Amino acid sequence: MRVVVVGATGNIGTSVLRSLEKEDSVESILGLARRLPNLPMPKVEWASADVVTDDLVPHLRGADAVVLLAWIIQPSRDLTKQWMVNVEGSMRVARAAKVAGTPALIYASSVGAYSPGPKERRVDESWPTGGTPTSYYARHKAEVERRLDRFEREAPEVRVVRMRPGLVFKKEAAEGIRRLFAGPFLPSLLVRTAFINAIPDIPNLRSQIIHSYDVGEAFRLAIVNDGARGAFNLAAEPVLDPEELGRILDARPVPVSAQVARASARLSWQLRLQPVSEGWLDMALSVPVMDTSRARRELGWTPGRSADEALLDLLEGLRTRAGLDTPPLSPKTGGPLRIREILTGVGGREP
Repeated sequence: MRVVVVGATGNIGTSVLRSLEKEDSVESILGLARRLPNLPMPKVEWASADVVTDDLVPHLRGADAVVLLAWIIQPSRDLTKQWMVNVEGSMRVARAAKVAGTPALIYASSVGAYSPGPKERRVDESWPTGGTPTSYYARHKAEVERRLDRFEREAPEVRVVRMRPGLVFKKEAAEGIRRLFAGPFLPSLLVRTAFINAIPDIPNLRSQIIHSYDVGEAFRLAIVNDGARGAFNLAAEPVLDPEELGRILDARPVPVSAQVARASARLSWQLRLQPVSEGWLDMALSVPVMDTSRARRELGWTPGRSADEALLDLLEGLRTRAGLDTPPLSPKTGGPLRIREILTGVGGREP
């Protein structure tokens, strides 16, 4: 089996490669990325491709499955660029897979694709995917879901799988996650559980987390299972709310209103102190809690790490400035003293 992974150098992509390398039925893997990494892997060959401008069909010919991970979160202030990569680029990959005769397309969607839903009970994959209106990330994920609905009708010969994970963490992605969501002014040395004494207790802030390695395993299972189709929720236990976070970190939940938290997020983004807008908080407060029964039942998938372990792994990575030698994940990408990140205007351009 030959697998092409589009967007192979990021948090999920490197975990998918890790799982596929261990799969005996996978003989070769092509990792496609706009910026080539310096990350040797025995079964992986690398090639450069831009999902917006390049001809993707030659890269996909002869593949048994295409994993679609190409996505950008920064620059958060250039929504046109994001739309072109996230929505138009994703569908260019899907159409190229059809032309190339690739039988399977495995797409990384997200819990963010879901319309606002309940926090007190779990929803399955039939919950509407309308996104959160104030979140560009959610709007883009929801739009790709809609376009994939049409693509499946027009190309029934392509087996389409949509993975919908919660927050995806691992130690090796810590520097990449920090650049995307916290920016250059977060002091790594202070990211220690001993220094985290308080947790903001915002109403409805309940999130699901999953370790990136476990997401990679779910993708592997979906690739090798010819009967897998449709959407699969992915998350580990427990669901993390302020009380649970306080227990994990030995910290005290402190009540904070959603309005104050949102205003703070908006102001800090406008002042370029951090790189993401308040829409991310809106999404976190509105997405439903997912039921992961289908992935466990039909893929035989079970997360190997708890949500606690995934969170603590990320915090360890933030403290130690962990990364991998790929442009999205390397600590070197931000430049000495993170100067490249600062010079981009914090969310204004890609570092």
